[in-house]
Amino acid sequence: MMRTMLQRVAVVGAGAAGLCAARHILSRPNTFAPPVLFELTENIGGTWCYEERVGTYDNGQPIHSSMYRDLRTNLPKEVMMFPDFPFDPHLSSFLPHQEVQRYLERYCESHDIRPHIRFNTVVEMVKPIVLTAEGEQTRTTWEVTSSDSSGCQQLETFDSVFVCSGHYSDPHIPDIPGIENFKGKVLHSHSYRYPEPFSGQSVVVLGAKASGLDISIELAKVGAQVTLSHGRPRLTFPLPSGIQQSSPVVAVDKDGSIRFQDGSVGPADVLMFCTGYNFRYPFLDAAQLGLKIHNHVVSPLYRFLMPPAFPSLFFIGICRIICPFPNFNCQVQFALAVLDGSVTLPTPSQMEDEVRRELQEKIEQGVEQRHLLILEQDQWEYCQMLACTAGFPPLPRTVHSLYDEVWRQRRIHPEHYRRLNYRLVSDSEWELIE
Repeated sequence: MMRTMLQRVAVVGAGAAGLCAARHILSRPNTFAPPVLFELTENIGGTWCYEERVGTYDNGQPIHSSMYRDLRTNLPKEVMMFPDFPFDPHLSSFLPHQEVQRYLERYCESHDIRPHIRFNTVVEMVKPIVLTAEGEQTRTTWEVTSSDSSGCQQLETFDSVFVCSGHYSDPHIPDIPGIENFKGKVLHSHSYRYPEPFSGQSVVVLGAKASGLDISIELAKVGAQVTLSHGRPRLTFPLPSGIQQSSPVVAVDKDGSIRFQDGSVGPADVLMFCTGYNFRYPFLDAAQLGLKIHNHVVSPLYRFLMPPAFPSLFFIGICRIICPFPNFNCQVQFALAVLDGSVTLPTPSQMEDEVRRELQEKIEQGVEQRHLLILEQDQWEYCQMLACTAGFPPLPRTVHSLYDEVWRQRRIHPEHYRRLNYRLVSDSEWELIE
């Protein structure tokens, strides 16, 4: 009797997405060999692993995490958890980052993932090798070149690669004319750790999404004068005193003062960019994979997961404004169903057409190019579709309804919504606990 070969999977990154991939691969020992996880740092947790230093690690690699000291989650643990692995019920709903890190460590231990992780290992190259057997059936394997902390290089072959390296580590700094004239300190939130050094200073924060708002509130509490500069509709909820809103920064004048879109001009001690991150995969040759990485979009990716030309390479967690862990959980199970043959894919050209059509529809609805990977309310239908196609349990309805409730509360009071606590009663019901 012939034994079918187990599929070998490489996982790039041991953050939440990489651990989730490993957990599901390990649960299918009849189809998959134990995975190999390549982790740049000496810890699991990815962006959740707080690193006080900024800049580069001892090995010269850029610091990966963008975590700041006092960050608390902006989603409650009841929504945030992997559906099959709850947080400790004694914890409050909104957690300091240390608790999320502890949760991921528990997830790692409980599924015995650690033995499969190679720490302090850089993935240098991931390259498709297309083999044509007799009968013209092509098969792709993947050559992965990595090097460990001693610089020892290794080349291995895998049947599939999961890219779980996250997208919160390469800061996006928009182009501001005259920025070289600025006399103060310029930094990106990626290098922000705590507010005390900014006490008594005037800080212009560029961007009013989650981190821009959060950091502004932290800075105001230590007595910084904060100008929250953004191009979104004016925030109408109560902001702490010490924070004023302004239009976007358009330039820095010769004398170092900052010019805003509405024509006003003013001095500042600090420019803090809370302007998001770029997608960066130095170990991939995008053109060879038929991909374009441009303006905050990686495309085309079928189901936001795989390049049509190479459907055994999966990008986990590339979408933005989602419920991350539940989303990873759905994507990973769908990807494994593709690999084990229980999901049949359309032809590469059909997949490509479908992606182009979907992106075109979004553009016609007025979505900007750089926002094409924002799912927001579309995430529920997306996860449902993955679950239906691949035949795994869909996300509980409570995840969606509690997520919406928290968004509502956050708009009413961005400073105090984290004081609320919730409890899941069933798959379709949650309650607020006093």
